[in-house]
Amino acid sequence: MKGLINRKIRVSVKQMMFLVPLAVIVIVLSGCNHLPKPEDRFANYINLWQKQNYNQMYQYLSSDSKKKYSKEAFVSRYKNIYQGIQAKNLTIKFEKPQKKVKPDKNGQIYLPFKVQMDTLAGPVSFKQKATLVEEEHQDKKNWYIHWQPNMIFPQLHPGDKIRAFSLPAKRGEITDRNGKGLAINGFNTNIGIVPARLGSHANQTKKKLGKLLHLSKDSIDQKLKASWVKNDSFVPIETVDPKDKKLIDQLIALPGVVKRDKEDRVYPCGKACAHLTGYAGPMNAELLKQYKDKGYSEKSIIGKKGLELALEDKLRGKDGGIIYVANVKGKKTQTIAEKKPVNGENIKLTIDSKVQKALYQQLKGNVGTAVALDPKNGDILGLVSTPSFDPNDFIRGISDKQYQSLIKNPDHPMLSRFAASYAPGSSFKPITAAIALDNGVITPETTFAINGRKWRKDASWGNYYITRLDSLNHVQLKDALVRSDNIYFAQTALKIGQDAFVKGAKTFGFGDALPIQYPMKKSQISNSGLIDSDLLLANSGYGQGQVLTNPVHLALMYTSFVNEGNIVEPHLIKTNKAKGPAFWKENVMSPKTAETILNDLNQVIDSPHGTAHDAKISGIPLAGKTGTAEYKLKQGEKGREIGWFVAVNTKQPKLLVNMMIENVQDKRGSHYVSPKVKKVFEQVLQK
Repeated sequence: MKGLINRKIRVSVKQMMFLVPLAVIVIVLSGCNHLPKPEDRFANYINLWQKQNYNQMYQYLSSDSKKKYSKEAFVSRYKNIYQGIQAKNLTIKFEKPQKKVKPDKNGQIYLPFKVQMDTLAGPVSFKQKATLVEEEHQDKKNWYIHWQPNMIFPQLHPGDKIRAFSLPAKRGEITDRNGKGLAINGFNTNIGIVPARLGSHANQTKKKLGKLLHLSKDSIDQKLKASWVKNDSFVPIETVDPKDKKLIDQLIALPGVVKRDKEDRVYPCGKACAHLTGYAGPMNAELLKQYKDKGYSEKSIIGKKGLELALEDKLRGKDGGIIYVANVKGKKTQTIAEKKPVNGENIKLTIDSKVQKALYQQLKGNVGTAVALDPKNGDILGLVSTPSFDPNDFIRGISDKQYQSLIKNPDHPMLSRFAASYAPGSSFKPITAAIALDNGVITPETTFAINGRKWRKDASWGNYYITRLDSLNHVQLKDALVRSDNIYFAQTALKIGQDAFVKGAKTFGFGDALPIQYPMKKSQISNSGLIDSDLLLANSGYGQGQVLTNPVHLALMYTSFVNEGNIVEPHLIKTNKAKGPAFWKENVMSPKTAETILNDLNQVIDSPHGTAHDAKISGIPLAGKTGTAEYKLKQGEKGREIGWFVAVNTKQPKLLVNMMIENVQDKRGSHYVSPKVKKVFEQVLQK
């Protein structure tokens, strides 16, 4: 037994003698396998960099680097630089070497990488090499990065700073056809307080300042308590109109109050052009999110209404920027990237300020809209909507109280009425006449026998009757237009028929978008685009029923009467291209039909019986049509009415005006509108 035990022990010792060297080899090999390759280690660092995880990146720095740069300094430097240059789309590329990388005599390994990013100064890219060293931390060896500032930018050395500045572009300006400013880059006056100059008058100054600017003392105090404010800071309190010299003099007479001019968007035409120009304003968080991929920043100005919005892509400039290295003395040493600003496009409109202001003066104090255009070349000369607002208020800083008063006003001063659509009433009758003549269902001499002032087709209409103001027993087309006979045009529409009536309306552009740069509501012949009953057809014949027209479109339809049956192509932006007449819709009626209706529309004004006889001007022959559209729930009730008058001068036509005013039910209907249009023609055409 003893021998057996000894033999077993001897065997075990031999086995051990064989196993020990093997274990050592396994341990050594295992240790080699667990030591990361430098390229893998750097790839991990790159991945963290790509994610901008600066805290974790710092753990990869060598001991020497950590002695030179604290974690706080390292993290804040990356954050501050990338935020300052507005770095986006950061990409770091590193291709692992195909062959094993050998350390140099100092035990260092060099790995190339490439950095790309978009910045406020444009795209930036560079190639650099990272230095890795092998170190032992807590009994474990690994590769660490010997970090230097030039890993952020090659031009950056210890002690240097990165400086980045935006180079603002100028927004394009909007002018009228004669170069008069409508939306321009000018100056407003900033009223502010320098705390150090208040002295013992602080409370008194704040009270008087608040009273003059309609601000509370608390709101002024809040601005003065901002974290950035120092004793000698200029603290902006309110922006005021630089033309208000009296107010400015009162303000700067107060101790501690000073003024500063600041570049700003200015709207010289004010309320008269407000709905046309709209306004621009500072970018907000919601808009920035919406336009995040279009090169805007939180400091950008963007169009928010009217042409400022519609023409944003043309008007907006593209800011430039510069990124450079400054030494410890603040002196610029090297430029990393620079992008020149690109100013926005200046846009000249076909609008004539004289016409625009003439329209506004006649509409002022009313709820309505007016359109003026050249009927021969399609130039839009005026677009006005009332009540209006001052776009300058939005630039200077409109108060919540002011804004709420605009939003809650029942007359909707923020609504651009020339872009909306309304029932045209009798102003639509010439269109019905044109469709009827061209379809051969009437001639100018066709006579309708009409008895009395109300009519219905048959008993199927129940108690519904179509009414008229005049009572001629025998009515021809000229009579019907001059006296604006509803019954005549209701019967004419029935003669045309449902399908032909809709087809004719579409020929005039109903249902089509207007080819101009301002978004306009489409005109409609009915809610469904079809006429599905005789009652609806009859009412549509004189511009009621479900017919809705856009005011600009209605004006354009009337150009066909002075263009041999063609609707002129509208223009809102002026071009220098020499061109002949261009038409949006051709052959909407025959030249003969256009001539017939134009002559009859001339009698609407010239004839003593004409509904627009009060618009007659000596020496300026006009043709036109009035219209009164009724909005009421039940026939026989008194409801809201809107009045229209469309007129064009017929001798060398150069001005066509369409004006609509709401709530004319107690103002003689369209007779309230026609004298106002007359005054526009007198002001514009008479010398």
